[in-house]
Amino acid sequence: MKSGQSADIHAHSSLSPIRQYLAGLAALCCGATSPLGFSPYHWYGLSILAVSLLFWLWRVDPVHAGRHGWLFGVGWFASGTSWLYVTMHDYGHLSAWLSVLLIAVFAAYLALFHGLTGWLSCRFKRTTPLQLAALWTLTEWVRSWLFTGFPWLMLGYSQVPQSPLAGFAPVGGILAVTFVTALTAAWLSRPGLRSAGFVLLLVASGYLAAQIAWTQPASAPVSVSLLQGNIDEGQKWRSDALELTLIRYARMAQASQARLIVLPETAIPVFSDEIPQLYLDDLSAKAKLRGGDVLYGIPENHDGVYFNSLMSTGSSPAQIYRKVHLVPFGEFVPMHRLIGKLLDILALPMSDFSSGAPDQPPLQVAGQQIGADICYEDAFGNEIRHALPAASMLVNVTNDGWFGPGNAPWQHLQMSQARAMETGRYMLRATNTGVTAIINTHGQLVAHLPIFTQGTLNGYARSYRGATPYVRFGDAPILLLAGLVLIAGVIGSRRAPG
Repeated sequence: MKSGQSADIHAHSSLSPIRQYLAGLAALCCGATSPLGFSPYHWYGLSILAVSLLFWLWRVDPVHAGRHGWLFGVGWFASGTSWLYVTMHDYGHLSAWLSVLLIAVFAAYLALFHGLTGWLSCRFKRTTPLQLAALWTLTEWVRSWLFTGFPWLMLGYSQVPQSPLAGFAPVGGILAVTFVTALTAAWLSRPGLRSAGFVLLLVASGYLAAQIAWTQPASAPVSVSLLQGNIDEGQKWRSDALELTLIRYARMAQASQARLIVLPETAIPVFSDEIPQLYLDDLSAKAKLRGGDVLYGIPENHDGVYFNSLMSTGSSPAQIYRKVHLVPFGEFVPMHRLIGKLLDILALPMSDFSSGAPDQPPLQVAGQQIGADICYEDAFGNEIRHALPAASMLVNVTNDGWFGPGNAPWQHLQMSQARAMETGRYMLRATNTGVTAIINTHGQLVAHLPIFTQGTLNGYARSYRGATPYVRFGDAPILLLAGLVLIAGVIGSRRAPG
C-alpha cells in the first residue's frame, strides 16, 4: 500500500462519530438523487457525479466503505423504485404501512450489492479506477440474475440514449456502458490532469463508437400501428368490462391502415381457447387487405398449462411467442410450498404461468422476422439477443398500468431503448397505458404516445440485418475483462509490500 493511500485511509478511519454520520448521510443523499439520471429526467451527468462522490467516500476501511455503499444503495433503490407503492397499495390492496415496509426491505436487500462493492474495494492494497469499475460491473451483473434477477436501475441505463457513453451499448451491451460509466466516475473521484485525460478519452471513444453503422437497412419501411387501449387495471379482469375491452381493441385495429398492428400484453383478458375465431378475423380484417398481420397479447391455456403469450392473426399462418422470463410473485411463485400461505395472507396479485421455450424462433409476420419479448423480458439484453441476427426488428408488448403514473413506465422504456442500441434493430413497444413508442437503432424515440391515454401510434419501422459486436459475443467480453482486472488486482495486492 502506498503511503499516500495509507494516510487517507487512516485519516478517514479515525473520523469523529459526527463526521462518520455526515459521510453516511452524504452517501444516502447521493444515492437518493442518482435516479434523476434515468428516464424521464435524463440528467445522466448527475448519476456519474453521485457515484464519483461515493468512490471518494470509499477511501476508508472496508467496514465504513461497505456501510457507505449500503446507504447509497438504500437511497438509490428506495427513491428509484418508490413506484412499487402503487403496485402494492393501490392494486395489491396492502395497507400503506406494509407497502412502505416492503419497499424499504426490498431497497435494503438490493443495497447489499453496493455495500459489497464498497467493502471489496478496500480489500486491495491499492484500488485503481479499473478495479472500481470492474467491481461495480460484476456486482450489478450478479444482481441481474440472482433469484431470477432484478436489472432495473443498472448504472449504464442512466446514460441511454443521450450520453456519449451510451455508444458502447452495441459494442458490449449495457454492462459495457455500466463499466465505462463507473470508470468515468472513478477517474472523476481523483481530480487531476491525468484523470481529466482519461475521462475525455472515454467520452470520445463512446461518441466515435456511436457513429459506426453496425447494422444495415434490409428493406423499405413497413407501416405499423401500436395500440394503447388504456384499460384501467382495476377493471381490466372484471367480466363486466370484457365486452368494452374487446370492442375497443377491435375498433382500433379496424381503423388502422398499417401492415403490422400490435396490441399490448394481455390486451385480450381471457384465455386463448375462449376467443371465437370470428373475433380474431374482425381484429385482423384491415391488415389482411395489405398482406399484414396483428400481434395480440393474451393469456394462453395450452392443455391446462398457462402461458403469457403473444399470438398472431392475419395473412400469415398463426404463430405464438410464449414468455420465457417470468416475474416472480407476479407470474409465478418461487418456493411456493414454503411461502405460499404467507402470500395468501398478504393477498398479493399473482398468477400461475409457465415459461416458454428459450429457443423460440422469430415470428414471421407482415413480411418481417419479429424478435418478440413480453413486458419485463426487455430488461435482459443477453436473452433478447438470442433472436438475433435472424430477427429484422424487435417488438415488446407490456402492461405497466400496475405502476401508476410515476417513473416506472419511463424507466422501463429506457431499457427498451438500450435493447435497440445493443442489437441495431428498431424496437416497437405496444403498452396498455404507456409508454407506447417506436424506437430507432440509436435508441431514439421516433414517436410515442402520452401515458394513460387511449390512442394509436401510427408510423413506420425499418427492418435491419447484420449483427453488432454485442449480438455476436454477448456479455462475455466485458465480464472477462472485469474478471481479469480483479485477478490482476488480487495478484498485485499480494505482491505489494506492507
